Amino acid sequence: MGVGGTMEYFSGLLSNGDKHRKKKKQMQTVELKVRMDCEGCELKVRNALSSMKGVKSVDINMKQHKVTVTGYVEPNKVLKKAQSTGKKAEFWPYIPYTLVAHPYTAQAYDKKAPPGYVRKVETHTINTINQQEEQYTTMFSDENPNACSIM
Repeated sequence: MGVGGTMEYFSGLLSNGDKHRKKKKQMQTVELKVRMDCEGCELKVRNALSSMKGVKSVDINMKQHKVTVTGYVEPNKVLKKAQSTGKKAEFWPYIPYTLVAHPYTAQAYDKKAPPGYVRKVETHTINTINQQEEQYTTMFSDENPNACSIM
């Protein structure tokens, strides 16, 4: 291959001509909360998700209503497939209690959360709390020229 052929090869790699190729999906784990009341519900959800192209495993914890799907899948498609069974399904809305910066944030506690978990709270809520704390701490700071002084 000459210099021209090499340049053509590399420009072919870098060009948009490869749009026709499908993007390879990455292996991922999708966690869902799916309302299941009996073994029949569990089997229905398991069969629906297992039949999806790219799914490698489906793990169901019926007590927590948690479904974990691993494979070369798109999270939104997994959610839609779970919802197509007629069951109420959503992305897993909880995180371990130990990962929450401010565990006492409003809306973090959910009576339906499994033990050791709290509901995911939007980061803007946590940022708002941090800003409020910062306002209170600088209110009496010597470095703040407008700070209150206590005599």
